[in-house]
Amino acid sequence: MVKMIKDSVAGYKEKPVDYLLFKQDMQSNSIAVMFPGRGYTAQAPLFHYSTGVFLKKGFDVLHVNYDYTSEESNSMSLDEHITQITEDVKAVMNRVLVSHSYENHTLIGKSIGTIALSSIVDRDELSKAKVVWLTPLLQLDTVFNKMNESLSSGLCIIGDRDPCYISERYEQLYTNENISCLLIPGTEHSLNYADNPIESIDVLKRVITEISKF
Repeated sequence: MVKMIKDSVAGYKEKPVDYLLFKQDMQSNSIAVMFPGRGYTAQAPLFHYSTGVFLKKGFDVLHVNYDYTSEESNSMSLDEHITQITEDVKAVMNRVLVSHSYENHTLIGKSIGTIALSSIVDRDELSKAKVVWLTPLLQLDTVFNKMNESLSSGLCIIGDRDPCYISERYEQLYTNENISCLLIPGTEHSLNYADNPIESIDVLKRVITEISKF
């Protein structure tokens, strides 16, 4: 049995940040933490099926359900938005990791969720975490540099039709012994083919399989 704990914590400017913790009936020493994109929520396919994979493996699973679709968030400068994400994620992680002790951590972020990843991978308790970077924002130095410099074991998955794909930066990551890289030709920022839904389902299966193996 899995128990769901839904709660919120004060984040940037004391505004609430929602989270959902799927907790195994028996105490687990492993947790997967998921950081969605702006329009790609934790209920979207990549996170939905990844959640199922980790629950089956006996992990607890944490969805950080921040919401950056408001007019206020959209009007922020990039620096302020990064500060917002950093403080929101820190608040949730502090709440959950303080109240639950885990030995193994897997972190998964997509799109702006990779900003969240870059803000927490240096935490002491996450030094041995496995980190999955889905469609990372390679155009942002703060994300790319953290991916390239982190000593954590990483998995990067991106498509070459993704506007965030930068071939020179991807090639640099590809040579990094700490990161396994998967480039899926023809896929966009949602890791879909724009005009082929059937083949897009095959991509989803491939990505979930890679995450499970990793």
